[in-house]
Amino acid sequence: MRICSECVLPETFPGISFNRDGVCNFCQSACSSDRLERERAKYRRKFEDLLARHAGTSGYECLLCFSGGKDSAYTLDILKNRYGLRVLALTFDNGFMSPVAQENIGRLVEGLGVDHMVFRPRFDLVRRIFALSATESFYSGKTLQRASSICTSCISMVKSVALMTAIEKGIPFVVYGWSPGQAPLHASVMQTNPSLMKAAQRSVREPLVQRFGNEVDAYFLKEHHFERPELFPCNVHPLAFLEYDEPTIYARLAELGWVRPDDTDPNSTNCLLNTYANHVHQQRFGYNPYALEIANMVRESVMSREEGLRRLSVRPRSEQLEVIRQRLGIG
Repeated sequence: MRICSECVLPETFPGISFNRDGVCNFCQSACSSDRLERERAKYRRKFEDLLARHAGTSGYECLLCFSGGKDSAYTLDILKNRYGLRVLALTFDNGFMSPVAQENIGRLVEGLGVDHMVFRPRFDLVRRIFALSATESFYSGKTLQRASSICTSCISMVKSVALMTAIEKGIPFVVYGWSPGQAPLHASVMQTNPSLMKAAQRSVREPLVQRFGNEVDAYFLKEHHFERPELFPCNVHPLAFLEYDEPTIYARLAELGWVRPDDTDPNSTNCLLNTYANHVHQQRFGYNPYALEIANMVRESVMSREEGLRRLSVRPRSEQLEVIRQRLGIG
């Protein structure tokens, strides 16, 4: 299979083309390293200016979607120890969390002195959502370039529950521990509003309601949430504009007692379902759903091309897939 000579995107990735040197169109249009650094500095200042503006806010200053994985754990440390924020950590337990990740969550919230909430949806319902996501395409092709259908179903509920919680508690920031390649830099500090969030929710909620009924409404905003635009928070993913070096991150997390799970795939440090989600996506679309994220990280020089190719080449063990199939009720 042909792969870009500079990043890791394969010829099966939607919309890809190559020049005579084998460089993909995504690499050709990427901004220079100097411009990237200027953009990072701009968004870092924007975030810090917003923090200064909200200084003295009563209650929590930010809500962190805390999966227990490496990036969200490191983000929690940054929010608490670098910025000195009052953080509410929110964990969405989808029923497939690594036991090691659950232990990491407990150690970090206790060690860092952070309030913590766990939202555990009905497993019988989310199991059916994930199982059908494995066989049907609910979402747009553009959405599926960044994440598998299973992960899109899961993260959509995570984001909605986080937004509801922030609105109801008057928290000005919702923070995500996404890697630099996971979401665009220009969206790393973004003020939400009712019309934007209503449109985003509609694209996910409606396909789920069509298939699973109004039971899924428990995981999405209601009309009364949209009536208070002044309560809508700013979404932030700080690792897009802060320094990102995996050896440094792992070393710091080890100081905090965080342990890397050995039961997850190379692209996750918290979720057992990720292995199966990636496998299904690869089989249906011909490329790994982490390809775009890793390609972006390679372009931004926060991951080597060799490491990126290694992570995308690891194939799941058949016994791993079978355990997840059984838990999902898939024959």
